[in-house]
Amino acid sequence: MAKTYRKLIGKQISQDFKSAVEIIEIPIPIPDNNQLLIKNKFAGINAGFDTLLCQGKVPYVNLTPPFDLGVEAVGEVVAVGDNIQNFQVGDAVVTTVRGGGYREYQVIDANLAVKVRQATPEVLTLMPTGISALVALEKVGEMKSNEVVLVTAAAGGTGHIAVQLAKLAGNHVIGTCGSQVKAELLQKLGCDRTINYRSENLNQVLRNEYPNGINLVFDCVGKQVFDTCVENLAIRGRLVVVGFISEYGKDLEQVTQPRIYHKLFWKAASVRGFLMPLYQEYATAARDRLLNLFYTNQLKVAIDPTQFHGIESIPTAVEYLLSGKNCGKVVVKL
Repeated sequence: MAKTYRKLIGKQISQDFKSAVEIIEIPIPIPDNNQLLIKNKFAGINAGFDTLLCQGKVPYVNLTPPFDLGVEAVGEVVAVGDNIQNFQVGDAVVTTVRGGGYREYQVIDANLAVKVRQATPEVLTLMPTGISALVALEKVGEMKSNEVVLVTAAAGGTGHIAVQLAKLAGNHVIGTCGSQVKAELLQKLGCDRTINYRSENLNQVLRNEYPNGINLVFDCVGKQVFDTCVENLAIRGRLVVVGFISEYGKDLEQVTQPRIYHKLFWKAASVRGFLMPLYQEYATAARDRLLNLFYTNQLKVAIDPTQFHGIESIPTAVEYLLSGKNCGKVVVKL
């Protein structure tokens, strides 16, 4: 085994992810008694979080450069501590610890690793991306059956899981996207109505085809899409803010208009923020359900076909995801 490995760190706070980071090479650590040494095989790209982190705009994280980057990774155990009984060399594991993703090796407490059947990008997508979709829909959005559910950025890593979970719950699902290829993916995943916002007007479609409004919105986009979704909420409709990718890496848009309660009050509707670190008590049960759905072929995972190889490709992968071109989860092969 090699004696050193490479990882991506944030070297400075910067508006631009690429200028904020650098690759360093350090010795491969030896695991303590209760730790595992894992060789990462794939890392998931979380471009919005990565960008905001490097801008110093994640309020619950106070980082001083240099700091580690990346969250979810899937890999193989290559060494175990003396006290470890539940893992052995060769086991495939997923980890979701902040700072553990954008690196070739990591040492981690064994209780933070999840054993899986194979170290594939598909299981990587379920944790934490799929977990976020499930918890946001059920715990924050109070998803029921026989409702109209709208998922924005529906062909993205989180969105395409949310679409399927809403369908499995027995709902009519609308998915927004920006290309024909993405629309075709959503149709394969069971979307009842796909709206390509480049060729159709979202507000017109919702007003004409859903005059009673939308019961539950899962919004990852923000800006005008958010405004349109608020306008089209049903009586007692719920909009869950899962992200706002339209503003990541950019100056926030200043809005001058009547306050939002004027639109919510008369419908008894609500807008709710979702942040997975504040809902950790639901993560384990959600993970187990998702893995079961995946292993029993009830849930499909879409991996973006664009290939990114090695630590050095991560900044390009982040830019690619922010561009909105991706179809499914963006991963880097390490």
